[in-house]
Amino acid sequence: QAQLEESGGGLVQAGDSLRLSCVGPGRTFSSYAKGWFRQAPEKEREFVAAIRWDGSNAYYADSVKDRFTISRDNAVNTVYLQMNSLKPEDTAVYYCAADRETYYRGSAYYTQILVYDYWGQGTQVTVSS
Repeated sequence: QAQLEESGGGLVQAGDSLRLSCVGPGRTFSSYAKGWFRQAPEKEREFVAAIRWDGSNAYYADSVKDRFTISRDNAVNTVYLQMNSLKPEDTAVYYCAADRETYYRGSAYYTQILVYDYWGQGTQVTVSS
């Protein structure tokens, strides 16, 4: 079964930066759209950012826009989430997800949890005040 593996989480102070990485699914590149979601304690999982398979479009939640940047390197089958100016409210488990993309489906599509077929185990990000 295809898997995703996240890394890069940790404990930082407010205002610091972190970069998350996610490798997969599989060992070779395929045309997957990829997204980052997060889940804080006692809250529902929420959309953070997503990027189309070729990097042509990226989408962000309003809460992270202008602070977070999603990017990808298809040569190494990896997607990144650069997180700057971190806030305590960014504390959550961050999950990487992938959806095999066959055609463009509109921006709203990529923000929806249910469209993603593959998920990682998550990486903890904790931001202290």
